[in-house]
Amino acid sequence: MKDIRTLSLDQLKDYFSSIGDKTFRAKQVYDWLWSKNLHSFDEMTNLSKELRENLNRDFFINPISVDLLQKSTDGTIKNGVKLHDGLMVESVLIPTESRSTACVSSQVGCSLNCEFCATARLKRMRNLEVAEIVDQVALIDRQSKEYFDRPLTNIVFMGMGEPMMNYKNVVEAIHKITKPEGLGMSPRRITVSTSGIPKMIKMLAEEEIKVKLALSLHSAIEHKRNEIMPFSEKFPLTDIMDSLQYWYQKTGSPVTFEYCVWKGINDGDEDIKALLKYCRQVPSKVNLIQYNPIGEGKFDHRSIEAEQKYIRELEKAGITIVVRKSRGSDIDAACGQLANKST
Repeated sequence: MKDIRTLSLDQLKDYFSSIGDKTFRAKQVYDWLWSKNLHSFDEMTNLSKELRENLNRDFFINPISVDLLQKSTDGTIKNGVKLHDGLMVESVLIPTESRSTACVSSQVGCSLNCEFCATARLKRMRNLEVAEIVDQVALIDRQSKEYFDRPLTNIVFMGMGEPMMNYKNVVEAIHKITKPEGLGMSPRRITVSTSGIPKMIKMLAEEEIKVKLALSLHSAIEHKRNEIMPFSEKFPLTDIMDSLQYWYQKTGSPVTFEYCVWKGINDGDEDIKALLKYCRQVPSKVNLIQYNPIGEGKFDHRSIEAEQKYIRELEKAGITIVVRKSRGSDIDAACGQLANKST
């Protein structure tokens, strides 16, 4: 038996030909799997009983399931998602007055070692499969309709894992999410957040899907960024900027820099000047993120005074800055807090 969601539409057509059935059945099944996100052959009502029995004999479907659902006082919903092999990831529904955003995971654990991130403390067990990523989006879309009476409006790949380290599956999942024969969402409402892998940023720029790009920056001073995000020693800021400029050249889409300010780490005048200089090299905006403590002493202290200075200096320089308030911190669902604590 084989997981049917690993087959392309053409492969499904080949299967139906091999059992002597009409190839248009492939489109019907594909629609059930990817557009309707159905997880049972028996519920595919436009197929004959015999055909459903054949599918049950030859294939299986590995859906995700919600092991634990937690609700924040601000409306945020965190899902502890169990995968078919018993491993866990987390995904989050973030509602505001005008939108519902899905924060989805791309890996079980993470390949990187950012000092401030709870997920980085987890060993990377494996990459998520295409269907496991799509299932998170479909799940949160259903939750948004159930709890907030509206469909999902935005998707951010900012959950557990580094999306660029699961590049093939993330890109294929985005295709499934955005194509009319899939979930049919606009790629412009999808943001892929990366810690900065230049080669993969350039690859994403070449893709047909035109998503938005965010870079987890946190310092534009090389040695400081390396202390905050040790893996970044392999990827100098100059190389990252080269890839971001290539991204903008190919897509015309500005880059979002994600930035936390910590007391005694990146709260000095030299840090602000370095960020201003970096931002001027490519059309961009800055998301100033309210940090959510994870029990790591040196990163547990926000510098609110410095945050205000960052805002003043960036605005004075004409650089767009958005202050992102923490959401779901009371259930460990906020930025940097996803660590399977619900399990």
